[in-house]
Amino acid sequence: MENVADYNEIVDVIKANGGKAFKLCYQCGLCDVVCPWNRVRTFSMRKIVREATFGLTDIESNDIWLCSTCGACPQQCPRDVRQIESGVSLRRIATEYGVFPNTAKPIRGVSASLAAEGNPLNEQRKERAKWTEGLSVKPFNEEMEVLYFSGCYLSYDPRLKKVAAATASILIKAGIDFGILGTQENCCGESIRKTGDEELFKRLAKENIKNFIDNGVKKILVSSPHCYHTFKNEYPEFMVNFEVVHITQYLSELINEGRLELNKEYGKKVTYHDPCYLGRHNGIYEEPREVLKKIPALELNEMPESRETSLCCGGGGGRIWMETPKGERFSDFRIEQAVGVGAEVLATSCPYCITHFEESRLTLEDSESLVIKDITEIVAEMI
Repeated sequence: MENVADYNEIVDVIKANGGKAFKLCYQCGLCDVVCPWNRVRTFSMRKIVREATFGLTDIESNDIWLCSTCGACPQQCPRDVRQIESGVSLRRIATEYGVFPNTAKPIRGVSASLAAEGNPLNEQRKERAKWTEGLSVKPFNEEMEVLYFSGCYLSYDPRLKKVAAATASILIKAGIDFGILGTQENCCGESIRKTGDEELFKRLAKENIKNFIDNGVKKILVSSPHCYHTFKNEYPEFMVNFEVVHITQYLSELINEGRLELNKEYGKKVTYHDPCYLGRHNGIYEEPREVLKKIPALELNEMPESRETSLCCGGGGGRIWMETPKGERFSDFRIEQAVGVGAEVLATSCPYCITHFEESRLTLEDSESLVIKDITEIVAEMI
């Protein structure tokens, strides 16, 4: 471990990140049993916890970069060991000293793009609101009902811009007085924090918080579960509290209140994938299903692993930016499960999930047999 401080300094860093909690672990191995990585390769979260507790053995190991922070292991842990925090603490040390295996090296470019342009996709900040072209979307002002925070992928990715446009069209149809911050919007910072870059996360968060306060934002509507999780659960660390609503919650509310009417018939078999950061991390399981069930002639079929046991797409914990070899992609298994229940449409509500599922769909013998949709895209078709 070249150019790394001595053992005592490393232990101090680990303790500062919750080492006492990690010592609760009695190595029962339940975390390894539920970890999706053990479907495709040998991986031990138990080992990561042990290293975070008693000292690193190999900081250059790829293992500390594998965790997708899906939340399956904390959910099963009988001792409330913070497995995700243990892995992130090791990544912080690696990030601080610039030690990355080849699989994690793309994070350097992502960090540079986030620092320069406020997004991980190496796109220009001035283009952030370009997805609104042709739509009646206004800049946010404090008199408006809600701020729509589209997030990075929905602002720049060609496939996901369609989700942002669908969302805006629904809000307009429902008569919602909303606006966007456009170039003032930064990445929420959730994923870069999970890769260990705490300082960059704090910078992005503080800039967002300042812009929210300066613009009089009180209620934030988001499409990404990662934005939802960060604004709701992590930004309060900076002594602020905004009302945060995920689009699936908002759609359910609008439909139940009669502000949004679904008049057309869908006539397709649909299965729903629970994103980790919407489901396991934040307990939002029913609202997405309630929306789908309200759509006329839509047949909803559940996959074998749903709700609390949903199979991770593999994009969390910064892995959306890392290369995953063929044969090790969780999304490939998920696509097969969707096909297995006879679904014509795999619906979800997360940009990372859609990105991975679109790639995995191409591995099907008939790639046109399954369509990947965000729930908002389905709803937009029905109004």
